[in-house]
Amino acid sequence: MSVDTDPKKIEEILKKGVENIYPTKDFLKSLLQSGKQLKIYTGYDPTAATLHIGHGITLLKLRQFQDLGHKIIMLIGDFTGMIGDPTDKTAVRKKLTREEVLNNCKNYQKQASAILDFEGKNAAEIKYNNEWLGKMNFADILELTAHFTVPRLLERDMFQERLKKNETIYLHEFLYPVMQAYDSVAMDVDGEIGGNDQTFNMLAGRDLMKELKNKEKFVLTMKLLADNSGVKMGKTTGNMVALSDTPEEMFGKIMSWTDGMILGGFEMCTEMPVLEVKDIEKELKAGANPKDLKMRLAGEIVKMYYGEKLAVEAQEHFVKTFTKKEVPEEMMEIKVTDKNILAVLVAAGFVKSKSEARRVVEQGGVQVNNQKIDSIEMDVKSGDMVQKGSRFFVKIK
Repeated sequence: MSVDTDPKKIEEILKKGVENIYPTKDFLKSLLQSGKQLKIYTGYDPTAATLHIGHGITLLKLRQFQDLGHKIIMLIGDFTGMIGDPTDKTAVRKKLTREEVLNNCKNYQKQASAILDFEGKNAAEIKYNNEWLGKMNFADILELTAHFTVPRLLERDMFQERLKKNETIYLHEFLYPVMQAYDSVAMDVDGEIGGNDQTFNMLAGRDLMKELKNKEKFVLTMKLLADNSGVKMGKTTGNMVALSDTPEEMFGKIMSWTDGMILGGFEMCTEMPVLEVKDIEKELKAGANPKDLKMRLAGEIVKMYYGEKLAVEAQEHFVKTFTKKEVPEEMMEIKVTDKNILAVLVAAGFVKSKSEARRVVEQGGVQVNNQKIDSIEMDVKSGDMVQKGSRFFVKIK
């Protein structure tokens, strides 16, 4: 397959959402201009049962390379996922079984196919790193670790933090960058793409490629979606968008993002070209209503994953339910044996525990039949409508 060397497309790849390029931007630009088909990958550890929009950022970058005719690999870390990347973790991750990681990633390809093309002449390829890491014996591991030094591995920020606090660093965590580095060697890639929080791991692979294959691997790091104060999108902030979310859920969560995430959202989470993102920036500076731009952003993202029809319906649902403060025509119905409001919130899946339910009620975040409640002793009855926040509704059978 021929490779597209269009200068404008190459410049878009080098700019859109990019934090850093190693060894240099000019090195990668020269590679892309050469017309050689490059082999490029991103790794995804199946530590959860769904991909999320943060993964979508790297998938979109992979798609840009795929559109130019380069070979794309979506690597599932079914071996490394059992250990878990210690990046940004101040405590050891819970180890997962092989059965758990395989169950977690069963829908990954289907979710990624909204962006990557897994069919046709230049189909993206799925690989699993247990294929090589799972077959290594102790002698192989010793040989591999001989290419790394303890001081180099200890440079990782989270390890430095643990050392300051006299907290434990386990050897399997310590070796995670070594395993990720070997992925590059095993697949003999030309480049790797990942979030900027993965820089250490990806550069470890670059160093190993030089030593074992005398080959220069480029590393392209992507920006992380965050607001102007540095607060990142995530589970703790309640605005993490899972690719398993319904169109309505996805739209609503994006509308809950801070205004400071609008530009980053357009740049990293949509297919909008860099010049158009700059136009959005001008609109914001000129006094455009952030809510209107966020509505557009949510529409663009939902359309990308679910198509235009469902994106329009999701927007209509949002406007009707949250802007006009109307109750949705259709809502989940549940039958409960324990009618206490705390038990109902757990049964509906609105919270994970009764203690979390208690906090939500005490903070005024729960309504029954459009009336805010403040008693955790309240019981519901058949026909009652229970609402948490502005987006979650359930009717009691």
